[in-house]
Order: sequence, then C-alpha cells, then structure tokens
Amino acid sequence: MAKVLIADDEANIVVSLEFMMKREGYEVLVARDGVAALAAIRGERPDLVLLDAMMPGMTGFDVCEAVRADAALRGTTILMLTAKGRETDVARGVGAGADAYMTKPFSTRDLVQKVREMLG
Repeated sequence: MAKVLIADDEANIVVSLEFMMKREGYEVLVARDGVAALAAIRGERPDLVLLDAMMPGMTGFDVCEAVRADAALRGTTILMLTAKGRETDVARGVGAGADAYMTKPFSTRDLVQKVREMLG
C-alpha cells in the first residue's frame, strides 16, 4: 500500500485530502507545518508528498529544497499544492524540485487522478 504524506496547515484541506486518499486505499500521514513535514519525510519515507507551498515554520518550497539536497531523500515524489496560481510560484515550485504542481482550489477528481499517475 502506497504511503502518502499530507503536509498542509489548513485543517479543512487536511481533512478532505485525508478522506480522499484513504478512500483511494493509500496509507495516510499528516504534517501540519514544514518542520513536521520534513521530519515525517525523513522518518516515514512516504511514496508521495502532497506539499502545501505556504506553511508556518518552513514553507513547502523550503521543505522541497531540503529533500532534494539530501541524497537519501532525493527520490521522494512531491506534488506541490498552492493557493497561488501565479507563474512565479509555479516556477519557484519547479525550481525547488517539485515533481508536479496543482493550484488550489483544485477539483478532487483531478487531484486523485494526478496522485494515481504519480504513484504509477
């Protein structure tokens, strides 16, 4: 069973993503800020991280850069989620090493499809 880490500080988003991912049959982990997200990635080695760009402590961009800089974690698949659809943020997410990018609000169907694709 694939392990998905949801890293987001917005409780309502976490609840809906957690429900969706569990319904799809994935094991779900949750981190409410960037520091906890990085610790969970190091400790749990999730197959996919749904990473919010803007979180307290460390941003999703910071977490992504830290993961890509660590040889042991570099292969972690990251789907960056952000409320901002500005091209500069997309470029920043890709520059930080995100594998893919989705802008909030997203359709749940699109997100589930993207997760399925990324987990093969």
